[in-house]
Amino acid sequence: MSVCELCPRRCGIDRSMTPGYCGMTDEIKIARAGLHFWEEPVISGDKGSGTVFFSGCNLRCVFCQNYNISSGGNGKPVTVERLKEIYQELVAKGAHNINLVTPGHYIEPIIKSLEKSPGVPVVWNSNGYDSVESLRKLEGKVQIFLPDLKYADNNAAKKYSGAADYFETACAAIDEMYRQTGDFEFDADGMLKKGVIIRHLILPGSIENSLKVIDYVSKRFSPGQVLFGLMRQYIPCGMVSEEKFPEINRKVTDEEYQIVEDALFASGIEDGYVQDESSASEAFIPDFDNTGV
Repeated sequence: MSVCELCPRRCGIDRSMTPGYCGMTDEIKIARAGLHFWEEPVISGDKGSGTVFFSGCNLRCVFCQNYNISSGGNGKPVTVERLKEIYQELVAKGAHNINLVTPGHYIEPIIKSLEKSPGVPVVWNSNGYDSVESLRKLEGKVQIFLPDLKYADNNAAKKYSGAADYFETACAAIDEMYRQTGDFEFDADGMLKKGVIIRHLILPGSIENSLKVIDYVSKRFSPGQVLFGLMRQYIPCGMVSEEKFPEINRKVTDEEYQIVEDALFASGIEDGYVQDESSASEAFIPDFDNTGV
């Protein structure tokens, strides 16, 4: 790597010498690898998703539940060979898939780690702020894409994630993901074999943003093409505080959630998942203590 242009930031930093915008050098860093049971049912199943949490991120989400690894830099360096071993260790434990979380800034070593299939579907679990050019390099190596579509409102995207071009960038990335997988398909056990699940996290006080996301997805995709996950798991994390971001220093109310859920059910989106109130809990945030690394 000379200068880094892997993500939409195109920060142009030589990550062999110094960390890029993502906070990471070109050395792979992982904070946890293990079976994860709190993804969508078609990802976690009854055996768990083989989840690999990468350190660093190209967004600056002030509310990030993984803040100590996305911005704090926690994690342990690994080689490509060790990454391959981790995949196989997870498969040996029964993982339904290999789930790569926030992987975009490590796409080149990840491609090397996937030269040989791990034997189960590979999940690209991203914040949606991906480069189309980089995603094209994954052709044939990733079977399932699990992107966020956090914002249709770029003012909110700029304020809370430092990405004023988030919506158009994420939409282009999701189009490329769908081009690669085509319509979603399940295996004989009801697990997702290939396809795209678009996730959206409801933010408190940002109902219009959520309604616009639902409207976009309902118009862009037809039933049977993609899955949609409406997430209620927001809790104040990261940099959120009464002083800095008082308007999101609370959970989503029942009334807010009901408005968004009603809009989803009326939208024509037929395939996907919703979360109940109990999902908004710190109990579902893993310990990023280098387990499995």
